[in-house]
Amino acid sequence: MRKSLFKWFFYILLASICCLSGCDSPSQMAPTASVELDAVAPDFTLSDLSGKAVSLSDYHGKVVLLNFWATWCPPCKAEMPSMESLYRQMKDDGLVILAVNIEPNGPETVTAFLKENPHTFPILYDDKASVQKLYGVYKFPETFVIRKDGTIDDRVIGAIDWAHPDAVEYFKMLLKGPA
Repeated sequence: MRKSLFKWFFYILLASICCLSGCDSPSQMAPTASVELDAVAPDFTLSDLSGKAVSLSDYHGKVVLLNFWATWCPPCKAEMPSMESLYRQMKDDGLVILAVNIEPNGPETVTAFLKENPHTFPILYDDKASVQKLYGVYKFPETFVIRKDGTIDDRVIGAIDWAHPDAVEYFKMLLKGPA
């Protein structure tokens, strides 16, 4: 009984640490590149759920929340409802959310995930980890906030409440900023 209680406590502690700091990528434990705040966000093209090619440059002049996530990552899944709420509140004002799934079998796992957890913001597939490496992402979720001019305003590692009033005010400020 005591051993199983310790084991249970250990798993809860491990899950808590993962939730606070983000989940490490099983395929890549350290970044190969890194993007800096105030630098121009590297452009990329990935496929969406329907197979359509989507490029970051398609959204120049808009504020973009670029989120890297996986279905095996509990904090990733935990923050998605708040991302959906933020998206519904602000998409008509020019906010774009691009959720980049980094799993090699993304089309299969994401389709099953979305049946249980529907979302309306675009989901892109980075099954070869090319954009993940381009941005130096190795913890999940990891999110970049990109200004209208295409520069990176912020980088967030770990899950947050994107629909919190402070976050909403932050995006309102960015959306009012210069193009």
